[in-house]
Amino acid sequence: MENEHIAFVGAGAIGCYFGGMLARAGVPVTLIGRASHVDAIWRHGLFLERNDFQEYIRLDASTDIGVVRDASIVVVCVKTTDTESVAAAIAPHLAPGALVVSFQNGVDNVERMQRVAGIAAIPAVVYVACAMSGPGRVKHNGRGDIVIGPDSAAVQRIARAFEQAGIPCRISENIAGELWTKLVMNSAYNAISALTHARYRYIVEDPEVRHVMKEIIREVVAVGTASGVVLPDVEDLTAAAFKLGETMATATSSTEQDIARRRPTEIDSLNGYVDRRGKELAVPTPVNSTVYALVKFIERH
Repeated sequence: MENEHIAFVGAGAIGCYFGGMLARAGVPVTLIGRASHVDAIWRHGLFLERNDFQEYIRLDASTDIGVVRDASIVVVCVKTTDTESVAAAIAPHLAPGALVVSFQNGVDNVERMQRVAGIAAIPAVVYVACAMSGPGRVKHNGRGDIVIGPDSAAVQRIARAFEQAGIPCRISENIAGELWTKLVMNSAYNAISALTHARYRYIVEDPEVRHVMKEIIREVVAVGTASGVVLPDVEDLTAAAFKLGETMATATSSTEQDIARRRPTEIDSLNGYVDRRGKELAVPTPVNSTVYALVKFIERH
C-alpha cells in the first residue's frame, strides 16, 4: 500500500467509520474532532461495530486542526454549515501536494472551499449508514462505498488508498450528476425521517409517504436539470431511492439524528438548497419547501 497518511477533519460517524476501516487495514489515520471523542479514542481506541466484526482500533486522534500538516490526504467530513470555517482553518496547515477531498452532503462544498480558502478540493459522494453510539464508538448499519471524480492522477491516488483497505470507491466522469443523485436520496429521506423519527424501512413501506417521496424527487431532478446537471431519469431515481430504503432498512437519517440530539441540521444544504435554487431558476418546489420549513421549525424550537 502507498505511504499515505489520511486525516479526517470531523470525527463524527462518517469520519470515524471510514477512518476506522482504513486504520484497521494498516493505513496511518488521524481523526480530528471533539474532545469527548478524542479522549475516548486515546484511552481505548476507536470502537467500530459492524455485523461482521466489533473491535477497538488504534489510531491517532486530536482536537488540533493543525495536525493536518502531517497528512497527504485530508478528508473533510464536517457538517455543511461548517464548510467555510473549516476550509479557512485547514488552509494554512496543508502540506505541499496534500489532497483535500469532501465527504460531505450537499452539492456545493467544493466551490465554497475554493471561494473562501483557495482550496482545490475533490468532490466525493459517500453512501453509508452509520451513527455514533457513544464517545469514540461508531455503529455501521449499511453500505459503505464512495464515488469520486472526475478521473485524474489525484483522484486515482485517493481511490487506490480506499480500495486497498477494502472500501469500494468508484471513479465517475459525471461527478456533478453523482452529487445531485445523492442530493435526491438525501432530500427524499432526511426530512421525512427527521419529522417522523422513522427508520427507512417504514418510510418506504407507506404508500402515502412514497407519494411524497416521488414528488420530492421529481422536484430535485427538475431543479438539477435546470441547473445544467445531467441526471438519470426520474423513474430510475425513484426506483433507486425505494431500493435504498430496503437495503438500509434499519437506518435513520443524519438529520433525524441531529434533531434527536438537539443539534443544528444540514437541511439548508438538502431540501433547503433545492428550495433556494428552485426560486433562483423559477422552478416550483412546493414539497421540498414544505418539508424544509417543517424541519427548520423543529430545529428552531
